[in-house]
Amino acid sequence: MIQAKDLTKIFQNGDQRTVAIDSLSFSVPKGQFLTISGKSGSGKSTLLYQLGLLDVPTSGDVYIDEEEAVNIPEERRTMIRLNDLGYIFQDYAILPSLSALENTLLPLLMQGFEYKEAEKKAIKALERVGLGDRLRNLPSQLSGGQQQRVSIARAISHDPKIIFADEPTANLDSETAKQILEVFLDLNKEGQTIVMVTHELEYAKRADRTIIMADGKITSDVINK
Repeated sequence: MIQAKDLTKIFQNGDQRTVAIDSLSFSVPKGQFLTISGKSGSGKSTLLYQLGLLDVPTSGDVYIDEEEAVNIPEERRTMIRLNDLGYIFQDYAILPSLSALENTLLPLLMQGFEYKEAEKKAIKALERVGLGDRLRNLPSQLSGGQQQRVSIARAISHDPKIIFADEPTANLDSETAKQILEVFLDLNKEGQTIVMVTHELEYAKRADRTIIMADGKITSDVINK
C-alpha cells in the first residue's frame, strides 16, 4: 500500500543543515497497522509527513497503492490526499464553529458528494467512533477524547486507503488515550491501513508492526503480532 524508496529530507537554515530523514526504504502492506516511535527529534513526524504527501522529500520517492506520488503535478497529489488518505493530528484540527456532524461532512462536500450522501456517510463515521448521540454538539461541548473521535470520524468518512495519525493521543489523559487507541485497533481489524506516530511504546507495541527511529534512521523494525 505504501512504499518508500531512499527517502531523504534535509532542512537547511542558513549554514545549518539538518538531515531529518536519511535514505529510508521500506514498505507497508495493505491492512497493516504500523506505528513509528522514537525520541523527540528522531524524524518520526517528518517521515509521516513525507509518506502522507503533506511535504515533499529532498530526494527519494513514495508510492501510494503502486502510484508514484512525489514527481507528479501538485494537483494530482492534492487529489490523492483528498480522496485516498485520511489525517488525524494531536490538536484535533476541527473547526470550533461547526458541530461534530458538520466538521465530519465538510471534507465530503469538498470531494463532490451531494449533501444527503455526505450527511449519511458522516453520521455513519461518527457512529463508528461512538458519537452517534453527539452529532449536533460543538467542539466546546465535547471532551478532548470526543473531539479526537470527531477528527477520526472525519478521517474515515470517505473510506480512505490509508489513515495517517500524528501523536493522536498526546493531548489526552491516559484512560482517554487508551480508548482512542482501541478505536484505531478496531478500525484496523476491519481492514484499515494505519500509520501512526506515537512516543508511547506501550501503545506502539499493540500495533501489527513498530518502527523505531533515531537521528533520521530506522534503528528497529519489529513485527509485534
